[in-house]
Amino acid sequence: MQGDRDILILAIETSCDETAAAVVKNGRQVLANIVSSQVDLHRKFGGVVPEIASRKHLEYINPVIEQALATAGVGWSELDAVAATYGPGLVGALLVGLSAAKALAYVLDKPFIGINHIVGHIYANFISHQGITSPVVCLTVSGGHTDLLFFEELGAYRILGSTRDDAAGEAFDKTARLLDIGYPGGPAIEKASKDGKATAINFPRPFLNDDTFDFSFSGLKTAVINYLHHKKQKGEGIIVADVAASFQQAVIDMLIAKILKAVQEFPVKSVILSGGVAANKTLKQQLAEKLARYSLPLYTPDLSLCTDNAAMIGSVAYYRYQQGRFSPLSLNARANLKLGEEVNDG
Repeated sequence: MQGDRDILILAIETSCDETAAAVVKNGRQVLANIVSSQVDLHRKFGGVVPEIASRKHLEYINPVIEQALATAGVGWSELDAVAATYGPGLVGALLVGLSAAKALAYVLDKPFIGINHIVGHIYANFISHQGITSPVVCLTVSGGHTDLLFFEELGAYRILGSTRDDAAGEAFDKTARLLDIGYPGGPAIEKASKDGKATAINFPRPFLNDDTFDFSFSGLKTAVINYLHHKKQKGEGIIVADVAASFQQAVIDMLIAKILKAVQEFPVKSVILSGGVAANKTLKQQLAEKLARYSLPLYTPDLSLCTDNAAMIGSVAYYRYQQGRFSPLSLNARANLKLGEEVNDG
């Protein structure tokens, strides 16, 4: 709140294949969170087709914004700022939401705030949970990124490690495509794993015990390809559930190992997960069990906030608003925006 006044942010998110708009009050109260997903449209292609995603964003953006305002019961004049994701993501998709937000900010004469999509995923936790205690270790992991962060206090973070190649979610998507079990890959792999043995195949776990906080999933993906190719050459059958379960366990082992390394090296009071892979029940269960040995709580966003949405963008925007950190209307989309680079967005 600015003084005793509530702050209302209209937030827009179009980084990939969800057209989303939200109205967020005071950073943590979501008055509306509307998402129009294109998952069914892209499923037949086994992944997101950028050109199709951009065209659909153009079709959906205005109705989604109008629905968000109607659901929140908020008029244009009541808004304090307009925010939008400006990266990372598909550049054509980003431009749709970014252009809409900048146009609205200009017409309404309200501040415009550009937000890093990855930071948005992190702040989804602060919408879902009011009592997260600092210092915090955060793993944010989805189709486009895998990063391990340390928050000495909320609002200021240090990047401990990142993926050196594929993101974990990307590896899930590619493996699901290889196994022909559906899209998105994360839920498909998790569903197939329920009937499989996680110890059936000893897939590699790069950097598992190395003195680094970085991740690597490209070699694991290649190992799955080689395993399937080898089985095919020998004319042997493939137990899809075993491949899925073994692959998933390899990813989980790598993610948990780095979190525990951070917990042992830093004065941590809370651990949070964010991003689409944070919805993985097996990951959450195994990590919670490990953290219990350190008497540390694990926080994950509500399921509706794990995947791409605009409420998380509105949450970050509120804190930027409080700091007076507004963005210029000249801000452009940045497909490869990294964590930490958003300090230069204005």
